[in-house]
Amino acid sequence: MKTVITYGTFDLFHVGHLNLLRRAKELGDYLIVAVSSDEFNLGKNKVCKIKDTDRMKIVEAIKYVDKVIPETSWEQKIEDVKKYNVDVFVMGDDWKGKFDFLKDYCEVVYLPRTEGISTTQLKEELKG
Repeated sequence: MKTVITYGTFDLFHVGHLNLLRRAKELGDYLIVAVSSDEFNLGKNKVCKIKDTDRMKIVEAIKYVDKVIPETSWEQKIEDVKKYNVDVFVMGDDWKGKFDFLKDYCEVVYLPRTEGISTTQLKEELKG
């Protein structure tokens, strides 16, 4: 069995998120998604519109997702890769190169973002 993991905030869940999860699942048999906790996001100066427990429930309901875990720190990625015997680590290509240190533990794949949609864009549109 090939295990894939990805990380994200998944605030204001949209089709770009869905595309990322679908394409991540296509890279293996079992997809683990780590959803950033509210506390971890505050440390990144990000405030979510949807609380972490609800974001985790939303992600968990997606048919491509097999397991959801909380993301609570930057450092947990190596621990997660080891703990869950991950074969492939996936992130959007806006993070390209940032997680290459994981290549010592698993394959690292950066997937292209879905054009024309982002949480930042949605938040801006909702202001107006």
